[in-house]
Amino acid sequence: MFHDRLRAGEPLVGGWVALSDPAVAELTAPEFDFVMLDTEHAPNDTETIANLARAVEAAPGDAVALARALDNDVGAIKRLLDLGLRGVMVPMVETAAEAREAVHAAKYPPEGNRGVAGTRSSNYGRDLGEYYDHANEETVLLVQIENEQGLSNVDAIAAVDGVDALFVGPADLSANLGCFRAFDDARFTDAVDRILAAGDAHDTPVGTLGSTPDGTERFAAMGFDFLIAGVDFVHLQRGNREARQVADRALRED
Repeated sequence: MFHDRLRAGEPLVGGWVALSDPAVAELTAPEFDFVMLDTEHAPNDTETIANLARAVEAAPGDAVALARALDNDVGAIKRLLDLGLRGVMVPMVETAAEAREAVHAAKYPPEGNRGVAGTRSSNYGRDLGEYYDHANEETVLLVQIENEQGLSNVDAIAAVDGVDALFVGPADLSANLGCFRAFDDARFTDAVDRILAAGDAHDTPVGTLGSTPDGTERFAAMGFDFLIAGVDFVHLQRGNREARQVADRALRED
């Protein structure tokens, strides 16, 4: 199952969906192990995420739907998990205390304080008992390391029980280190090495996002355990640009 594969450090590959049309999620899911649905930097409300999750589930293949929360907020995390998502990613986690707050929001008692209700996650209450019994084990929590404070506390964050994976936000981390998108800069590569070492020390897998094919290859070479290979709107931009370039060349040849 997905939660076992992630925690075991399998080289999983995901897709990123920020666009709100469920067709995009449905088209993305068959190619990946998981699909990350975004609510932090995308204008997706709870109803939209529910429809995107349905699209992932309806698509061929075994991809599961995860979502990035708006922030480390009990209500935001609870509402996403109540939709039946298999996990959440929390941005800008800076301390072990904040990581524990995310765990408490994502887990039912006694491990946490997630509220209990008959929602889509439990087939609208029909399977509430069974869901409650297995949710803590089967729900994954990823926390993002994206700034210098998170970096300075990464070893303690990785050690928090209930944190299933660390996730490097490359744009934010490089910006906060003063080398925005300069992913070969020593400040960024040294930070990545430190995060990977913390993950190794605590058997906590570490992933990141490669927004381009070159970026995905670069991050894979750095030693990340799992990757998200591109973003939906970037794929669309690149495909349209390449199609135009082909057409321009063909017209000139004529």
